[in-house]
Amino acid sequence: MPRGGTRSGSGRPKGSGKYKEPTRAIRLPVSWIEQIEQMQARSQEPTVEAILRPMRTAKCALPFYLVAVAAGMPSAAEDYVEGKIDLNRHLIKNPSSTFLVRVTGDSMIGAGIHSGDVLVVDRALEPVQNKIVIAVLDGELTVKRILYEQNRVYLMPENPNYPAICIEEGMELQVWGVVTNAIHPV
Repeated sequence: MPRGGTRSGSGRPKGSGKYKEPTRAIRLPVSWIEQIEQMQARSQEPTVEAILRPMRTAKCALPFYLVAVAAGMPSAAEDYVEGKIDLNRHLIKNPSSTFLVRVTGDSMIGAGIHSGDVLVVDRALEPVQNKIVIAVLDGELTVKRILYEQNRVYLMPENPNYPAICIEEGMELQVWGVVTNAIHPV
């Protein structure tokens, strides 16, 4: 009777596991395990879900009302229409260097950025102190506030449940752009 190897019909159906795709076992040196676990912990942190390019040729002029909307008694607003507004003109200052990203996770809720929000990101802007940036940290996209302190760079979350990330020697950081607006559904 043969032993070992795969048996027909055994195991979990393909694509039904945690990763929703086939997996395979690999052997690693024990000395690598801590570094891999740290990378995996960082990859579990909320990050950018999708990168989108704005349609620069799209024109969608929406009615723009001159008066503030009261939360009390309703009033006829038709008399107050100022004209049309193009959101591209108001949200995008540098069209050739702007892209959009959709965010997942809650590490930036203190800055008003929630999971599912679309961020407008401008690559032409300098990532100066305290700006919110889209960064690539060791190959993973993330959105954080950038902080420069005592010749060190930190990526700061806006949620006390997440630790600050100090960029150490050997870590690879690239700032893709500065967040200029957050489009947040209500």
